[in-house]
Amino acid sequence: MRTLALLCAPVLATSLMACAKAVSTAGFKGEDQEVAKTISNLQADVTAGDEQKICANDLASAIVARLNAAPGGCKQVIKNQLAELESYDVSIQSVQVTAQGTRRTASARVKSVYSGRTRPGSLSLVKEGARWKVSGLG
Repeated sequence: MRTLALLCAPVLATSLMACAKAVSTAGFKGEDQEVAKTISNLQADVTAGDEQKICANDLASAIVARLNAAPGGCKQVIKNQLAELESYDVSIQSVQVTAQGTRRTASARVKSVYSGRTRPGSLSLVKEGARWKVSGLG
């Protein structure tokens, strides 16, 4: 359980915020904007405390499968992580979409302010069907 929680915690805690400003998707176009919108949607679901949406809509199936192996499954792990989040802001600095055969992946460089400190980071995303989903930290 602890290991599975640690897989998800960085995705939520490093890249998102609870009770913070909305993530701006302005300045992005096409697929880059779709990736930015995924991050914005995840932020909104985190702010709302909606574990169901986070597991169903925002996280990649590989992460959800690992979290579902924990007691209580993905929703319980996310609920536990949301209870530990502090309030902080994040902005998307850049998005890079790549194609490897039919597989589409993306990396988003983000800057967050957490506990008064600015921290750079990145999120990895994967396109599953028609939707982009967060697959981890890059």
